[in-house]
Amino acid sequence: MLLLLINGHNSINHSVQLKYNNLTIYVIISINPAFMTKFIKKDETNSEWFEIDAKGAVVGRLATVVSKIIRGKNKTTYTPHMDHGDFVVIKNVDQIKFTGNKFQNKKYYRHTGYPGGIKETTPEKLSEKKPGEVLKLAVKRMLPSGALGKKQLTKLKIYSGEEHPHTAQNPKIIEISKLNQKNVVRN
Repeated sequence: MLLLLINGHNSINHSVQLKYNNLTIYVIISINPAFMTKFIKKDETNSEWFEIDAKGAVVGRLATVVSKIIRGKNKTTYTPHMDHGDFVVIKNVDQIKFTGNKFQNKKYYRHTGYPGGIKETTPEKLSEKKPGEVLKLAVKRMLPSGALGKKQLTKLKIYSGEEHPHTAQNPKIIEISKLNQKNVVRN
């Protein structure tokens, strides 16, 4: 037996009566739109542009700030299953720093897919070939794996020098050193 009751508060109450060995159980489920989580629609999203100068920035701390912006966690309308984050332009990525001896000692592993095909490299070797790959790997590993994470990673724009082609978007400048003094290596 299923009863649908509609009260004046735009809520629908479902009352279900179950009979089990002469025992009657009543389950009441209330669906009230006022208490439901409001998710943002795709046409309601708008993306902003941010610019970060990575000169002297610590890789992991910079990656956490960037991944939160790319995912949209800095917005009040954050929805985990949607991509409504902002674009991030990072300049001077060739001057990012590691703390301690991680620049020489940290190891990145990848596998070719063949038996015995494990390859390892250090950030020092990786930054010689591709200067932005160290930061890109750090941000990629902080994003969800799958199609959503790949789409969100395309909002990250990395450049080695001061110049970038995204000045037409008028990016807002984020001072990474003013967020926390530990974000930048002091010599």
